[in-house]
Amino acid sequence: MMQGYKNVERVKPSGLELVDRLVGVQRVTKVTKGGRAFGFSAIVVVGNGDGVVGHGLGKSKDVSSAIAKAVEDAKKNLVRIPIIDSTLPHEQKGKFGGAKVFIKPASHGTGVIAGGAVRAVLESVGIHDVLSKSQGSSNPHNVVKATFDALLQLRSAATIAKQRGVSLEKVFNG
Repeated sequence: MMQGYKNVERVKPSGLELVDRLVGVQRVTKVTKGGRAFGFSAIVVVGNGDGVVGHGLGKSKDVSSAIAKAVEDAKKNLVRIPIIDSTLPHEQKGKFGGAKVFIKPASHGTGVIAGGAVRAVLESVGIHDVLSKSQGSSNPHNVVKATFDALLQLRSAATIAKQRGVSLEKVFNG
């Protein structure tokens, strides 16, 4: 999922204190000639609360091993997200499948105005003041990926200045 983005900084999980948050567990059924075979899929978001976050999916016959697999998968997909004073650098839209997510920076003290899967991702990143709206599909898998789409498109002012080859003052003052 991280291939189409220009400014993605991958992070190694070693040395980080990661906290995992369970976004959702689904019971899935496979119908065979012998009857129904039940399994579980779990989606988990891990983050250090300081700009590093990842998500993962795990599938197994029981819930606890599905969650463990999801955490291991999430640790393989860690990325760094730019944060400015516990909020976002700018507003951004993200889309994945039928899910659309809009995230917008908010002033200090606003809190995380987000629901379900979006809240889990934003709190794992370490964003404390943000406004968000999730539209379309409410499937947690797609909502988490749409939120990551929005977060991976974020760019800090220093990154923009470096890409354009100009000073930081020129980015703001034109």
